[in-house]
Amino acid sequence: MKTFKLATALVASVALPSVAFATDLEVTHWWTSGGEAAAVAELAKAFDASGDKWVDGAIAGGGGTARPIMISRITGGDPMGATQFNHGQQALELVEAGLMLDLTDVAEAEGWKEKVFPQSLLDSCTVDGRIYCAPVNIHSPEWLWLSNKAYADAGLPVPANWNEFVESAPQLEAAGKIPLALGNQPWQSNLAFGAISIAVAGLDVWKEVNVEKNMDMAAGAEYAAVFQAVADARSLAAKSTVQDWNQATNLVITGEAGGQIMGDWAQGEFQVAGQVAGTDYTCLPGLGLNAYLSTGGDAFYFPKNKSADIEAAQKRLAALLVSPEAQVAFNLKKGSLPIRGDVDLAAANDCMKKGLELLAQGNLVPSGDMAWSPDVQKQNEDLLVEFWKTDMAPEAAHAQWVSNLKSGL
Repeated sequence: MKTFKLATALVASVALPSVAFATDLEVTHWWTSGGEAAAVAELAKAFDASGDKWVDGAIAGGGGTARPIMISRITGGDPMGATQFNHGQQALELVEAGLMLDLTDVAEAEGWKEKVFPQSLLDSCTVDGRIYCAPVNIHSPEWLWLSNKAYADAGLPVPANWNEFVESAPQLEAAGKIPLALGNQPWQSNLAFGAISIAVAGLDVWKEVNVEKNMDMAAGAEYAAVFQAVADARSLAAKSTVQDWNQATNLVITGEAGGQIMGDWAQGEFQVAGQVAGTDYTCLPGLGLNAYLSTGGDAFYFPKNKSADIEAAQKRLAALLVSPEAQVAFNLKKGSLPIRGDVDLAAANDCMKKGLELLAQGNLVPSGDMAWSPDVQKQNEDLLVEFWKTDMAPEAAHAQWVSNLKSGL
């Protein structure tokens, strides 16, 4: 079993040998919130310190906005030096089309197979035995973030799980609070559904449906209960009118909302706001019901380029992203978990330590991005947006969801 070293010292920057020729490398990503910008700045600082130059190509609006732009540039012959995608199948067609740089030589030289944990992260970068991306973090969406201030204002104890959270909603509303903060970006309602699925149906049922592709289980009582729970959550978020996920997080930070279902990247926003885990806010992995993490996250791919200098710089950046120093500096700011188990995380906060413990215990499930094709994911994203924003009956949404899954078999 992998364990994580929580020692007393922290190396905060990367110090790599200087390169013979400094090269500008455009890096596109969708990290634009306060916490995200602070995290990506650590990668840029490390790359610049190594002798090359990180040319930042941030695209606002989240992955749903950024990915089509990135893909269009790559397929249109205007490739960037490096680009962010999530672990899974998002870049598979680009790899299969021969548009992505093969990083197998870098991975072998740096010993990624021995260092990257869990193995599924590197597997998601591998096509036909060759490695095409550098994973940089583990992000899990199954978290409930609670405002200690909102509950204090309402004269209530902070809930210990999702069921208590739902029960507290009427009293929160009576105190003028929004029970559940939820932004209007489509991926947010999809994320909330996934988190509620594992919390309510449980890990074994989730695996039967998403790994074993058991459609009888998908259509059964366990997921009927999930859709009813989402319908309950829908009413709790009715007065949440913000757009972006970090705006919803800010409602929790300021005590205007009781809680938010969001990935562990929300920690970056709490950190920028100067809030302390366990004091100002409470975090519940698995919504406090089933404490598991899904091993999604972010990776960088490197579109092929005709310049030998660019290709050399791409491989230097790939190696740097997986280095222990970059892993520590970036993930402490991002709120995510590192992709290797031999790094020093003495500075981890209370919530990050909860995640590290679950990771070390192996309480993991594969990301939905790894389980279903982009087409199936998009169909269900559209369905869940409609479900969250209308009065669609849980039974109707459940039936359509199962139909969408079957289309991907």
